[in-house]
Amino acid sequence: MARRTVTTAAALAATAAILLTACGGGDDSSSDGIKGADKGSSSPSASASATASGSPDISVPDDLDLVFDFDQPSDAKHAAALTDAQNYLRALNHGLAEQAPDDPAYQYYSAGQATQYAKQQIQTWVKGGWTPTGTDKFYDEDVNTLSDGKGVLVRFCENQAKYYGKEIKTGKTLYTKESLKSYLKYSVLMLPPSGSSKVWKASIIEVVGKAKECKA
Repeated sequence: MARRTVTTAAALAATAAILLTACGGGDDSSSDGIKGADKGSSSPSASASATASGSPDISVPDDLDLVFDFDQPSDAKHAAALTDAQNYLRALNHGLAEQAPDDPAYQYYSAGQATQYAKQQIQTWVKGGWTPTGTDKFYDEDVNTLSDGKGVLVRFCENQAKYYGKEIKTGKTLYTKESLKSYLKYSVLMLPPSGSSKVWKASIIEVVGKAKECKA
């Protein structure tokens, strides 16, 4: 079974090329195995819903645990950008679980290329007939304001060794073995609230597979 497809998209704030992943992970334990990406939260899944007045539901099923092992930045701007980067990933997983390529949840927390990235991921999972299950873990965050002061670049690692796809029709979990493919490096350009929006939005996302620095 196909893992996440990886394609070049654009430059991330003129610092890197964008690699888009779809359903990746470790080596398959069988020919039809599949892994997803860790998109976790240290709090229970249900707590991910309604983070602010008027915000969409970004909760995920009980069998999916999203773990964000992040330290809270002391800078208020950095803290807000990091929080909404997490919300974007929660919203993406919500869309995967709901099988909704046009889910308003990820659109609420994204713009531009990051919106297209989320839609492509969900479309891939819908086509495959999968929903996410297991545990997805994010860690080793690094948050910095861009030199032009107009955005915040959020970087972090992901361990998707225990994040799996589950066949919707059969309920079969498609287990895969942990390998270097289980580790990814994320770079997300977050833009500050503007207009009527009250949240930071993911604008460009880069996901690099086989991230050795994330396995150390």
